[in-house]
Amino acid sequence: MDRNPGLRIFQRRMTRRDFLWLTAAATSATVVTSPLLGCATDPITGQRRLILMSEQEEIAIDRRYAPHQFSNDYGLVRDDELQRYVSEVGTGIAEISHRPHMPYDFNVVNANHINAYTFPAGTMACTRGIMVEMEDEAALAALLGHETGHVNARHTARRQTRGIFAAMVVGGLGIAAAQSDRLAGHRDLIYAISAVGATALLAHYSRENEREADSLGLTYMAQAGHNPQGMVDLMDMLRGLSDRQPNAMETMFATHPMSDERFATARRESHERHADALDRNVRRERYMDNTAALRRIRPAIKELQAGEAAMARRDYPGAETRFRSALEQVPDDYPALVLMARCQSAQGRHREAESYLARAREAYPAEGQAIHLSGINQLALNRPEEALAHFRQYERHLPGNLNTLFLQGVAHENMQNRAAAAELYRRYLREAGDTEQARYAAGRLQSWQML
Repeated sequence: MDRNPGLRIFQRRMTRRDFLWLTAAATSATVVTSPLLGCATDPITGQRRLILMSEQEEIAIDRRYAPHQFSNDYGLVRDDELQRYVSEVGTGIAEISHRPHMPYDFNVVNANHINAYTFPAGTMACTRGIMVEMEDEAALAALLGHETGHVNARHTARRQTRGIFAAMVVGGLGIAAAQSDRLAGHRDLIYAISAVGATALLAHYSRENEREADSLGLTYMAQAGHNPQGMVDLMDMLRGLSDRQPNAMETMFATHPMSDERFATARRESHERHADALDRNVRRERYMDNTAALRRIRPAIKELQAGEAAMARRDYPGAETRFRSALEQVPDDYPALVLMARCQSAQGRHREAESYLARAREAYPAEGQAIHLSGINQLALNRPEEALAHFRQYERHLPGNLNTLFLQGVAHENMQNRAAAAELYRRYLREAGDTEQARYAAGRLQSWQML
């Protein structure tokens, strides 16, 4: 029985299925943490709490993984005035929080979906999708206050601690047995990608976490001089969008579960705890002035949201129509160019994808995603030398993505350079842990008797 059908990939021309498998590797960055056992003082309550992640580790996670997540979200919006504005609002909130010493960093990224997130040490991002939905600075302060609440309550560190103890209860032998059974039972497992990416650190918060972040965010924004009505308006806006644009809200609600109870609580607490601040200016004009450039392309962003929803349904012709409409409005929009390239590749049109990726690299030379995807597209066109050049360029732009080692190994294998491929596969195996790519690499090394 052929226990590793993925080994046949390079004995024939790459299929669309192979391409999609490799594309998944382009947007994941393996996360490995080694938390230390210890107690820490809860910054909110002042009580001692068991936390298996130090502040230094939180900072290290931000520095290592935030750049990769930002690239997954098509890089930072290139609008210096907007970035300064969001940073100014966020910094004012962070300075009066329980952990003002953390290295906060506030950003706007090019993703079209509606979301905001933070890494554990305070590296935050708002998507351009949510920026064009908010209408005043009070709502922005509420959004950044909420994310600052997650940082101050150390929700990521607490979730990691719970996860580690759960794994300890399961026990290593049970995990190993489960993996063995899974591998034996699925012939096509090599094509399934389950590598842990930077987004794993931004995973689902509990409703308790969300309530605590809401409460802290409301306090922080009011103490920073903002109108707490912004939190109520933010919740109301998100509730309304969940009915009108559910696809654009999927990521937001996956990481930040929403409920009518949260809206009602925000409205009640804003009146009970911060009634004296409800007459403050919500600073609508200031917000509109600083987001004017984004608002001008709001119709294109809406087209891209619809196109991404069609892509998720594998309605590639429908997605292509939407992406083309967006590009007619904003011809040099980097996310639109990358999305159109993905759409072309998903339909097996790799030469068409190549032209869009070239335009994307020209539109945003410092951003890595188009470079990485260009490498994979070159593999699909059976040009491993060109693919390798793109992967090396990507590493110079955005080092630290372990899957680039794997993809360089694939390129060398296609070039019949078995020794170089084996070395890259070994390096990947040493660092990546148990991923589908790792099992593929191990299979190749074993077949070459070089494991």
